[in-house]
Amino acid sequence: MTEGALAFHRRIDAALADAGLRAALALTTARLAGGRAGAFGALPDAEPSRDAARRARAAAVARLDTHLEQFERAVTAHGGSVHWAETAADARRIVTTIARERGIRLAVKSKSMATEEVELNAALEQAGVRVVETDLGEFVVQLGDDRPSHIITPIIHRSRQDVAALFREKLGATPEEVADIPAMTAFARRTLRTEFLQAGMGISGVNLAVADTGSICIVTNEGNGRLTTSVPRVHVALMGLERIVATAADLTAVLRVLARSATGQVSSVYTNIVTGPRRRGSVAAEGDADGPDELHIVILDNGRSRMLGSDLAEILYCVRCGACLNVCPVYRAIGGHAYGGVYPGPVGSVVMPGLHGVDAWAELAQASSLCGACRDACPVKIDLPRLLLAVRQQAAARRLSPLWLRAALPLYAAVATRPRVYRWAGRAAARLAALVQHDGWIRRLPGPLAAWTDSRDFPVPAARSFLEAHLARKGGAR
Repeated sequence: MTEGALAFHRRIDAALADAGLRAALALTTARLAGGRAGAFGALPDAEPSRDAARRARAAAVARLDTHLEQFERAVTAHGGSVHWAETAADARRIVTTIARERGIRLAVKSKSMATEEVELNAALEQAGVRVVETDLGEFVVQLGDDRPSHIITPIIHRSRQDVAALFREKLGATPEEVADIPAMTAFARRTLRTEFLQAGMGISGVNLAVADTGSICIVTNEGNGRLTTSVPRVHVALMGLERIVATAADLTAVLRVLARSATGQVSSVYTNIVTGPRRRGSVAAEGDADGPDELHIVILDNGRSRMLGSDLAEILYCVRCGACLNVCPVYRAIGGHAYGGVYPGPVGSVVMPGLHGVDAWAELAQASSLCGACRDACPVKIDLPRLLLAVRQQAAARRLSPLWLRAALPLYAAVATRPRVYRWAGRAAARLAALVQHDGWIRRLPGPLAAWTDSRDFPVPAARSFLEAHLARKGGAR
């Protein structure tokens, strides 16, 4: 077993032993999954809507180069700037350079998984820029020197009491200010308001970009997104290169299913569409005189282009709604931190090896029952089980599986493809299991197979196989 796999198993063991974590996961994922089911159940054309969103994403990815070039031209025409970041290091360099050249000392951020991916906060802090997360969940994550555990709900792993203790310890909150969730929310709002007013730079992610208008769309349930992108004089948006659609109609198709999948809402509270910085003088239309002086959009590759045309290309359709996490039996048991990367759950088990190579992340794809719940929940119908199998196939081709498994699978294939040998092996296994069973169950399997019985018993094979029972019944029917 590789070091990465061993570390993954240790994180899994720690998560399974944390009763508080498992209770929090069960409560929140059930609520989110239930909200999604209710939202789509109330949508008369739910399946056609998902199909339309999938078509929009598939078409965009199929002509990604054309759409990105069109997007750059449109952004530039509206007074914005586009920067291309091939790697995470390029993205960090671009943003820190913008900050340094403009004398920025404070930046406020709205929620962005892409900035987590490139570790932007640490780079800015090292460059002398204080960074403040303004999404409530991300604010708590930052205060606790923590990492997000979910794509949509970063502090799914923390209780209200955890947050109250953190606010008291780090911010000096009074008992009244942390008495309940509304009080803590109000306290965070008061704390953050001055940061918005003093910040020279606002940093955001991009949920989707529109190629033909040069617009970026930011979807959030908190007003911090609008404050981050409109109050500071410089707005920097970090965008994965796949996060684009061709037209506003395609954007509408995706938005129709995004919030329903993520939180069970018909629409998020704030759907912000930004097209360039503020205009001045004769070019400014009514309402265009507000906003930042500068808009910089950093388009991030960081491994995405390598997935184009590969077995994993379909994962580029993902809209980062988190629905697959909420229905995944593995994520619901271990949470996001156990995965060890920025993107957890079924989507992360494909994205992390896709971005950074299967050698470092092969073990994630094994943490799946392949039940298909993720595929059913995905708003754009990504075939996640197929992609997880593709990652497993890549790992097998690179001989990353444990030695015992690499030896056992060819032996199993040799037996399973020879009917007489397979039937004989089945009868032999049933007789052997009968010697060690107790009340129809095997309490402990031998060798590496003991990992199964560490947490559950193994059912004893039937004394008579299905084929034997079927033939006997068929013979009796005559």
